[in-house]
Amino acid sequence: MKHPANREFFAYWNEQRGEDIAPDRSAMAPDAVRHLLGDIFVLGYDSAQGHPVRVAGTRMCALIGGDLKGRSFTRLFAEGSRRDIEDIVVIVAEESLATVAGVTASTAGGLPAHLELLLLPFSARAHTPLSLTGLLAPMTPCRDVLDQGVLGDFHLTSWRHIEPEPRRRALRKWELARGLMVYEGLR
Repeated sequence: MKHPANREFFAYWNEQRGEDIAPDRSAMAPDAVRHLLGDIFVLGYDSAQGHPVRVAGTRMCALIGGDLKGRSFTRLFAEGSRRDIEDIVVIVAEESLATVAGVTASTAGGLPAHLELLLLPFSARAHTPLSLTGLLAPMTPCRDVLDQGVLGDFHLTSWRHIEPEPRRRALRKWELARGLMVYEGLR
């Protein structure tokens, strides 16, 4: 990850997940990441609706040019990138793999703007729809991007899935027989 906000949000998400694959949505306290809330969003996992935005921060809405609540996340992307972003959202939600992506958007003046997108899963709970969270951060200061006008036609330029560090259990050394040692605890 290149953007410091994404690194910080990922570290917080990773801390909240503890020993689990992903944290429960209720474990993510907004106060802990208050200074990042303007760039954070939550998506509903509903491919028929284009993975609608449930909540979006004010800086993200300003970059796009309006309130995103209820709008299709995948429709923010240009036709050529739409299938890829749909596949990425499915992988993040169903396989609980965090993903970071490079995004290029066009400003109203036709200039390119470079952003970094982080998508993070929430743990699945019975009788609760799947959802995921993320952060969209411009690689240049937000004010500089906004001076060029709102963004549109998002294009994926790169992406990679992030395998969180596996949690290691404490090693216990058992002595079964003279000269033979068995170590339990490594996965």
